[in-house]
Amino acid sequence: MTYQTALPALADPTRRRVFERLRHGPRSVGEIAKGLPVSRPAVSQHLKVLKEAGLVDDHADGTRRVYYIDPKGLAALRRWLDQFWDDALEAFRAEVESDKEKE
Repeated sequence: MTYQTALPALADPTRRRVFERLRHGPRSVGEIAKGLPVSRPAVSQHLKVLKEAGLVDDHADGTRRVYYIDPKGLAALRRWLDQFWDDALEAFRAEVESDKEKE
């Protein structure tokens, strides 16, 4: 998956909250839905979008599905974001070198 699918999936505030609830480990739909202002079926729909974007995956645990963050999808998003950090560091390095040359 790529950042082009991940960013739109995370654009929705409720979907971001669902995704953030998986930060500390796998959770069932019921666990994710607790305290959210949306129904369990709505949480399932948000998880479906996140899964299609490659950000989460799931596995069966008896009769329920347990969702977790997919590191591969997260890595694709991080690679894209890292480009900006790399560019910023390069610009900072060039500025420091320019200042040294002026001295």
